[in-house]
Amino acid sequence: MKIGYARTSTIDQNLDLQLDALTQVGCEKVYQEKISSVNDHRSELENCLKALREGDTLYIWRLDRLGRSLKELISLVNQLQDMGCELVSIKENIDTSTPTGKLAFHLFASLAEFERELIRERTQAGLLSARARGRMGGRPQKLTETEKVMIRQLMSDRSNSPTDIAKRFGVSRATIYSVTKEVEMAKS
Repeated sequence: MKIGYARTSTIDQNLDLQLDALTQVGCEKVYQEKISSVNDHRSELENCLKALREGDTLYIWRLDRLGRSLKELISLVNQLQDMGCELVSIKENIDTSTPTGKLAFHLFASLAEFERELIRERTQAGLLSARARGRMGGRPQKLTETEKVMIRQLMSDRSNSPTDIAKRFGVSRATIYSVTKEVEMAKS
């Protein structure tokens, strides 16, 4: 039996391309989910693996739809082989039922992991370079230093409620508490 697995990383992404490819190769059942592969619990992948029987083949659109790391992909392929099942990746034209397919699987999985590591390395280098030039990453600060000083003064007076102060500055209560905590952390 041909069983398919389709996954996107976010709810906003569309599965149609993967579903069309899996239907075209004749998958009788397709498990689909919209969840990051970083998430340890992918319930539809678990259901898919439970549904596979000896002699079945798991079809995926691309290797990165199945797992993010070489270790994870190899573990899944070994699990499939232990079950008497094979893996076919449509986009990379990999079929683990053949020696060439097994070799191609390991090469593509290694290259995919290498590419992710390069992206991570370049991202880190870019962030360090930006910081060296005085640019900080992340969301811009909503409050100025002057506003933070005012918030701390207002919070020191117990008659002012954090909710009222938050409304006055257009921020959440959590932000008010963060601002007051900054001083405590600086003192310790």
